[in-house]
Amino acid sequence: MKKYLFFFPLVFVLLFASCSKYQKTLRSADYETKFKAAVVYFDKRDFSRALPLFEELITVFRGTAKSEEVAWYFARSQYEVGDLMLASFHFKEFYRTFPNSVHAEEALFKNAYCYFLNSPPSSLDQANTLSAIEEFQLFVNLFPESQRIAEANELVDKLRAKLEKKAFDNARMYYEIGEYKAAIQGFNNLSKDFPDTKYREEAAFLQMKSSYLLALNSIESKKQQRFEQTKSFGKRFVEQFPESRYQSQTRNITEICERELNKMKSST
Repeated sequence: MKKYLFFFPLVFVLLFASCSKYQKTLRSADYETKFKAAVVYFDKRDFSRALPLFEELITVFRGTAKSEEVAWYFARSQYEVGDLMLASFHFKEFYRTFPNSVHAEEALFKNAYCYFLNSPPSSLDQANTLSAIEEFQLFVNLFPESQRIAEANELVDKLRAKLEKKAFDNARMYYEIGEYKAAIQGFNNLSKDFPDTKYREEAAFLQMKSSYLLALNSIESKKQQRFEQTKSFGKRFVEQFPESRYQSQTRNITEICERELNKMKSST
């Protein structure tokens, strides 16, 4: 028990000394010493202490031979503490300021990667997802021979899959709430933007069904055109997905449309 009672005061003393030393470094006007201390903190992965030091030194060493090194450490510190949007900004600023740096390629890649990490689930706003794709495209254009190209393309595929899911979910949501015109347009947009989408079969069926339900609930003057549209969707679906589990439903709907159209013709 006495050993533990001795241990706790010792830890307290060491922590106090460490904090005191750090505060002294923060207040110091010896910027070379401050830079060395910041690098030591960085190498020890004590980024929360390294970051304030590099942030001050960015201004101090601007325009000097050391400015590139400080800017690189600063951007990486932002990244390591998890401030991804600031890190992205500073990585891109680093590339713009030091385009010939040995770190220029990595800086531009990490700029895009920060957006990738900040890309939210598909149910949320996808502004960062679109920005990530744009930034990766910029990286690929500027460094077409980079060894990171394969990784960049793989990450873009993941981002596009998220946009694809959002597009499908949005169109399906319109179908489920009875906004059939918006659903039809949403499924059109999905097939146009993602022609090889994994949701292709279900999207085609729901588009056809949206068209059918829209026709049923239309005023008389619009029913003929919309039943014709449904027939076209149904015919195309049967041809494209002959083994689909939706075949029976699609044929039934197409037959109903045919009967309704025949009634209209016979009544004129």
